[in-house]
Amino acid sequence: MAVNQFIGGRSCGITGTSFQRRAINKMGKAFPIYSMVIAPPNCSFGVVNRDKNGFNPAIMCCGSVSDQHASDYITINPSGVGERLASDGGELSNESRKSAATSQSCVQNVQLDLIMLSLPAIAGQAIEPMAQLMETAYIGRLGPLELASAGVSTSIFNILSKVFNIPLLSVATSFVAEDISRSSSKDSTSDSSCPNVSYNGCDESTDRKLLPSVSTALVLALTIGIFEALAMYFGSGLFLDIMGISSASSMRIPAQRFLSLRAIGAPAVVLSLAIQGIFRGFKDTRTPVFCLGLGNFSAVFMFPMLMYYFKLGVTGAAISTVGSQYMVTLLMIWYLNKRTILSIPNMKNLHFGDYLRSGGYLLGRTLAAVMTITLSTSIAARQGALAMAAHQICLQVWLSVSMLADAQAASGQALIASSFAKGDYNTVKEITHFALKTGLFTGVTLAVILGASFSYLATLFTSDTQVLGIVRSGLLFVSASQPVTAVAYIFDGLHYGVSDFSYAAYSMMAVGAISSVFLLYAPRVFGLSAVWWGLTLFMSLRVVAGYFRLLSKNGPWWFLQKHMPKLEIAN
Repeated sequence: MAVNQFIGGRSCGITGTSFQRRAINKMGKAFPIYSMVIAPPNCSFGVVNRDKNGFNPAIMCCGSVSDQHASDYITINPSGVGERLASDGGELSNESRKSAATSQSCVQNVQLDLIMLSLPAIAGQAIEPMAQLMETAYIGRLGPLELASAGVSTSIFNILSKVFNIPLLSVATSFVAEDISRSSSKDSTSDSSCPNVSYNGCDESTDRKLLPSVSTALVLALTIGIFEALAMYFGSGLFLDIMGISSASSMRIPAQRFLSLRAIGAPAVVLSLAIQGIFRGFKDTRTPVFCLGLGNFSAVFMFPMLMYYFKLGVTGAAISTVGSQYMVTLLMIWYLNKRTILSIPNMKNLHFGDYLRSGGYLLGRTLAAVMTITLSTSIAARQGALAMAAHQICLQVWLSVSMLADAQAASGQALIASSFAKGDYNTVKEITHFALKTGLFTGVTLAVILGASFSYLATLFTSDTQVLGIVRSGLLFVSASQPVTAVAYIFDGLHYGVSDFSYAAYSMMAVGAISSVFLLYAPRVFGLSAVWWGLTLFMSLRVVAGYFRLLSKNGPWWFLQKHMPKLEIAN
């Protein structure tokens, strides 16, 4: 007989990274046990490396792997297990049925947790893009020139304000989730058959703690935000030159004014996105939704007032957006202070090395992604103001609705990071499969909705018949690419959840290089439609790269290719 499954409580756990992740993995085969073993209710089955030649199966009863707590472990003696079974054999079937019911309950809990985290996250991701779409619609009413100018400036702002912050957000989510998981494991004294997952403000503990991962994220975010603001304010002319907007262009002056004003909000944007990552690490996606809702509602209220009533035009749009960004940031800081201790950090306690190492990989990845999107915008801008205006509408709708899948990916990332830190690979597997299914469903749903309504939506952004004619030619790109785009974002969340930052970076660089070659040459023959097909190719290659990573037996997803034992021992 070989050990296939384990029965026993998991709340105490077997702490220690090497014990959880490495010792069992290197065994290569099941334990040769000739009888059945059932762990006591408050114990966990595991292995202890007693010598260099092999592992001994053991049961831990709320102890730790150390010489001081050796008595906490009960070494399983195969010769004596039969006597135990002779007296307790009648309880076997009941325990097995209980284990099966518990396993099914755990799977349902994981799926429910992912849904409950995703719904507020989707709402949060929808709020800000909706405000941006409202801004685009109001500016579009001013004319094609204003819309094209604001579109170029917005693209530059998004590149510079998010190129560092996207890595910071992703790394903060994983690191904070792992930090909380380790802290909860140390403080936990209760037992449960399934791991408790807290989300949306329902904490396992109400105590405020000083988390180094949070302090590090905030310090880095503030530093990066100030740097980006200075770069955009004083280098706006240079960035417009790079985008192909020369000083002789009619878009130059309004675009430069718009970018200089938006630069003031860069520190708030970087901080707010980093704090969103922190809240995701806390498995709280509801608080950011509330803050984003209030801030962006204020922006939507101020758009018509400043743009039309006070006749400030695109300047009024920029002022409204910047004001809402600082409102969101201040609200998030206020709520974050209720969850964790915010104080002047001790430089010795900050984890700059971990953030910079992992963030460095994601910085390369983000640069590759941003450069590909930027290249598409630059090529569209070179085809004239009408083509650029149409491209801006299609791109904004495409990116805005795809952020719904990004919210699902971020929720899955937080859950995976927490479970992966505990070595709970079965839960990681369940989250992975369910996240991919829901991501594909979201993409197909969005494709149907956009396919039926995009022609009408385009009229909300502009009334120019020439621009509308170009926009309608992008219907297939905007709608049909949604399933692929949604799954691509889900794969990103999976990579980040297991801290597979290096592969995420290298694969994105390769995908970006291939897509950029297509974007450089295809539009010369096929025009603006080739730009949209290049972006579709970009997303499709990301899905292919993510799929092959999950199939790899040597990477962090090795357990997907193997049958992972559950907490039960059976014949």
